Amino acid sequence: MKTLIIARHGNTFRKGETPTRVGGRTDLELVEEERGRGIGKWLKQLGLMPDRILAAPLKRTMGTAALAAEELGNPCPVQPDHRFIEVDYGPDENKTEEEVKARLGAIAAEDEGIDPAALTPEELDAKGAAIIDRWNAEAIVPPDWKVNVQEILDNWAALAAEVKEGETVLCVSSNGTIRFAPAITGDYAGFCAEHDIKVATGGVCIFTNDGSGWTCTEWGVKAFKKVM
Repeated sequence: MKTLIIARHGNTFRKGETPTRVGGRTDLELVEEERGRGIGKWLKQLGLMPDRILAAPLKRTMGTAALAAEELGNPCPVQPDHRFIEVDYGPDENKTEEEVKARLGAIAAEDEGIDPAALTPEELDAKGAAIIDRWNAEAIVPPDWKVNVQEILDNWAALAAEVKEGETVLCVSSNGTIRFAPAITGDYAGFCAEHDIKVATGGVCIFTNDGSGWTCTEWGVKAFKKVM
């Protein structure tokens, strides 16, 4: 059996703070340890001990991986792997969701031949929200985001191919990148139709391969809520 565990980093905003769309160009520290430690505690409960731990080379992902490894009592070092860094949100990098939806809503209006100035902020927000919804449901990249979908798919496929028989690998990444990982099952469209592909902070996804191909056995589990 081969096992690939993919986890999203912990929180980078405190309760009450206004979050922004944080991509690969914004390197924030974690503001809590619960989610990272929860990943390690839950995997330990399941008896899953990684032989290798990879993480995107950002403070939030490396920090989360280190916390998980500490809880696992895992002596193997966390290896930075740039392949799994968060996507680049282009002009929406580090912007609030309200700002993002307003910009995307204006683009949608123009595509429909409508002057954005003729629409209310609520109408623009709704059009922008529809674009974000497609990103969260089907991984359709919004306008002007710098996301090379094929490269991300190739990176997940390469990692899956690297997992050796009997090996367990943990990779800590981010929401924008993780949503493409289920493509290793061979039916990404089907997976998107059945699952919420947006993984919460501290969420854990588990894929196994018994020789007949990769299967997702757990998706987006909030590990910190599962630990005893």
